[in-house]
Amino acid sequence: MNDTGDTPQSKGQPGEPVGLGQAALFGLCPDCGSRTLFDGPVKFADRCAVCGLDISRFNVGDGPAAFLTLIIGAVVIALAIWLDVVASPPFWVHALIWIPFTIAAVIWGLRVSKAALLVAEHRNKAREAGGRDL
Repeated sequence: MNDTGDTPQSKGQPGEPVGLGQAALFGLCPDCGSRTLFDGPVKFADRCAVCGLDISRFNVGDGPAAFLTLIIGAVVIALAIWLDVVASPPFWVHALIWIPFTIAAVIWGLRVSKAALLVAEHRNKAREAGGRDL
């Protein structure tokens, strides 16, 4: 229950269910609920520092990145066109607005979508195809 320094914040005990939305938004371990899911902006940690869950065994693939490219690209283009029609700002204003917005949206979206897929895999005990189900 420590929320200071570099110590991960623990929400519960291993095996205690963590909500999908909460785990995705805050990068919570699906097993114990501590904030140890990510080791970088969008890179998963190899293991949970609190409960030892092997996070590297999960494979969320490139689905989140491909989906986000379409969604965020459509939103940014629509908003940029709308702004251009309404205010006709110079090009540098578009660059000043949309480049940081796109970067932030992609990083936040990847964190949330990758975490949601990992938590869903953990919750459903998903395994690689061709493997023996338990």
